Amino acid sequence: MTPSYDSSATAAWLEPLIPAPWREIFARVLWDTETHTPISESAMALLTFVAREYAAAEAGGVPIYPPRAQLFRAFYEVSPDDVRVVLLGQDPYHGAGQAEGLSFSVPDGIKAPPSLRNIFKERETDVGIPAAGASPSLLPWARQGVLLLNTTLTVRQGEAGSHRKQGWERVTDGILRALDFRDTPTVFLLWGADARKKKALLQNTAHLVIESEHPSPLSAYRGFFGSQPFSKVNEFLAAHGLPAICWET
Repeated sequence: MTPSYDSSATAAWLEPLIPAPWREIFARVLWDTETHTPISESAMALLTFVAREYAAAEAGGVPIYPPRAQLFRAFYEVSPDDVRVVLLGQDPYHGAGQAEGLSFSVPDGIKAPPSLRNIFKERETDVGIPAAGASPSLLPWARQGVLLLNTTLTVRQGEAGSHRKQGWERVTDGILRALDFRDTPTVFLLWGADARKKKALLQNTAHLVIESEHPSPLSAYRGFFGSQPFSKVNEFLAAHGLPAICWET
């Protein structure tokens, strides 16, 4: 039987999972900070949907990725004030053991998916870091201020795009607007059609937006390969007196 949720319980399960420095940004699109209840019907629908999906998975149904405990991992690795680069993808990997709450990243010991292998190929061509032997975990990037974000934060196992159009897109819109509002020079890397739709949100001329095709084997040869995102990020940071990102993993 599918559990029911009242509005306060629906918001209450999610809020503690979000690190404190990010809660105000999430609250602007999800819940009232005084009552801790959803601020709109669409917010209520998203919170209820995700809660039910995880509950069903944890009761033996189709797994949801990333695991609940890693849902907001990207936000634990970098605070809003420390974001220097936003790397935006589409939705999490949907294979067992792959998604860890960081876009494009998989844990050490897991074979790099095709998109990640293409990222490493472009990295080697662009900045000379060998693809062979690279760790598939992008955690070192996150810890230097790279927010590894997807437009949709959850997915069912084996069903790419299964959690699109459930409300996550409004949440990631709010995150991007908040980061764009800052004057700290920031690079936004938009990889793939879902990410590129967000470009219109980014209006602050203090920042740099770099968009390309997705690194998936289905699209990488249509503009991801040769886009030189890694060197372009560091050129922009250097021009603004900021430390470069070390892209090794």
